[in-house]
Amino acid sequence: MIFRDRSDAGRRLAALLEVYREDHPLVLALPRGGVPVAREVALALRARLDVIVVRKLGAPNRPELAMGAIAEGGGVFVEPDVVRSLGISAEDLAAAAERENPELMRRARTYREGAPLPNPSGRTVIVVDDGIATGSTIRAALRALRELHPRRLVVAAPVASVRAAEAIGAEADHLVCIETPDRFHAVGDWFEDFHQVSDEEVLGMLGRGPQRDVAQEVGIESDAGVLPGLLALPRGAPGLVIFAHGSGSSRLSRRNQHVARTLRSAGLGTLLLDLLTAQEDHEDKLTGRYRFDVGRLAQRLLLATQWADHLGPLPIGYFGASTGAAAALIAAADGPARLRAIVSRGGRPDLARPDNLARVHVPTLLVVGEHDPAVIEVNLEAMKHLGGARRLAVVPGASHLFEEMGALDAVGRLASDWFVKHFQPAEAQREGRQP
Repeated sequence: MIFRDRSDAGRRLAALLEVYREDHPLVLALPRGGVPVAREVALALRARLDVIVVRKLGAPNRPELAMGAIAEGGGVFVEPDVVRSLGISAEDLAAAAERENPELMRRARTYREGAPLPNPSGRTVIVVDDGIATGSTIRAALRALRELHPRRLVVAAPVASVRAAEAIGAEADHLVCIETPDRFHAVGDWFEDFHQVSDEEVLGMLGRGPQRDVAQEVGIESDAGVLPGLLALPRGAPGLVIFAHGSGSSRLSRRNQHVARTLRSAGLGTLLLDLLTAQEDHEDKLTGRYRFDVGRLAQRLLLATQWADHLGPLPIGYFGASTGAAAALIAAADGPARLRAIVSRGGRPDLARPDNLARVHVPTLLVVGEHDPAVIEVNLEAMKHLGGARRLAVVPGASHLFEEMGALDAVGRLASDWFVKHFQPAEAQREGRQP
């Protein structure tokens, strides 16, 4: 069988992976060639797509010959036959790994825009490449992932050599391969179009790169005027997160923009919305009249939730900061049908009152900074009253505004994992599947 291109191979491969659709798998591609294959698999299975970066270790004076591979997360695989036949020393291997590690880290930063590898713990993970000649890179990836305790590791490729298939089959929980020919020279022989995939193509297929951060300006009509917002909805997004900004803040908040970028890197849609009209915002800056009017802010959030109906039947999440968290909880108490989860960053749930909190039955994550004792106290008190599943997460070293190095990255990771998990169908959550 000859494949037209990598996308054609991915569609054929996806048909063999349908058995995993109900597992809500995490699909990880080996960039760059594995990404267009994995994209078709992820689309067919309605699964999250990301990458795991691996680098081949070329033998001394023969860089085209793999003597092993390294993967982000520390996975290492060494080809024992090559090492033995060429007399390669441990020092040679270490030097090769040191040479390749900067490029490995660069690609990981580039392809995920600084976000970490998605958490595979407890999940079915499908590792995809465009073909497997020796299996070195796939096996390095498997070893890195196995350390993170996935529920099941599946390897999928359109074509593989018999020797590589046998070796990978011994390490993966399942190998899915369309062709394992007796005579195998090169992966490219099995494709009519086997062009080199660029970084730009990878970013585009992952929904990242410069175009990903271009948000569409929207306006939502309220009784007092238009509420301006920024909508970004990646193709295939599993849900939409609506931001409720805190005291005196807006859709242009640097902190919430940072978190929104992390959510979008996980494939989620975001709507950063001003909950005050331009006139109200002007008056609030002079008098502070509206910033603690959480009832008004909650009604605007419900209005935005209704407005989002035209985007399709997407699950909705609320991300609230400071007083915006109280507004999100009050809005949730009224039970929007599509609301699936809430995340609060440095929130003031005390402004929502215990009777409102008791009516909140969607899973709620309260994120606080380690060095914000007053807010920790009010969030601990809120935990006693919330009516649904809830969790308190303390970010080490963070203060109220999360301005410390890495603090907002931690918030983004916690939030994206929470939303991805709770945007899954209820039956998947009951079975304990984790993002």
